Amino acid sequence: MTAFAPDSLVLNRKLPLWYQVSQSLRASILGRTPDASLRLPTEEQLAAHYGVSVLTMRQALKELEEEGLISRHRRRGTFIEPGARRSTPRRLLGSIDAIVAQQSGERTTVLGHGAEPVPGELAEYFPDVPEVVAYRRLRSDGESGEPTNWAENAVRPELAAAIDPADLERWPMTKVLRDVVGVRISRITDTVEARLADPETAGLLQVPLLSPILHYTGVTYDEDGRVVDVARIRYRGDRFSFTVTVEAH
Repeated sequence: MTAFAPDSLVLNRKLPLWYQVSQSLRASILGRTPDASLRLPTEEQLAAHYGVSVLTMRQALKELEEEGLISRHRRRGTFIEPGARRSTPRRLLGSIDAIVAQQSGERTTVLGHGAEPVPGELAEYFPDVPEVVAYRRLRSDGESGEPTNWAENAVRPELAAAIDPADLERWPMTKVLRDVVGVRISRITDTVEARLADPETAGLLQVPLLSPILHYTGVTYDEDGRVVDVARIRYRGDRFSFTVTVEAH
């Protein structure tokens, strides 16, 4: 059996290596194709792939095992759980791969995309372009089919020209921009606030009008300090919580 091939990762030495590796491997697992192998490479092979020690790799795998994403069997190897899906809480620790991981693993439907004038509330992020390309997507639980969140992304038009909407049914926008379009992302600023469901959100998420939702805004910057994408995601308030971990060094 051919082992599952995880995505590559550029490590940030300012963050715990085991955490970055676990986040990257989690994103690969949750974003895998249906025909991908369930067998992971050995600890040694994974450690070499990510450029970390075997001890670091073991800590990363332990994290994924505790989440129920993988199972480890002595003498047989490590396997992805067939029904593996992300747990409800979001854990943020300042890594681009963490952003990719938190957005991966759900069934995604592209509701539509096209050029439109820069919305007034986003004008400060796109002062030099009259239009952005907007992408609207609905994410659903992979098992029940229940809608969990819906997202709007406003992307610079010159970058959107290189985006295949079909890729957005498999990967998060952050991954598409970084790994497909080739944007060198420098940082993402996250804001999470409580709001009430408007008619569109209530209809898409199948929740009562004016029920509580979590509204996430992610502003993505390239290495020149330009905003390349603004994501606005509405999460069902009864399904999600966000946890931010601050590491002391």
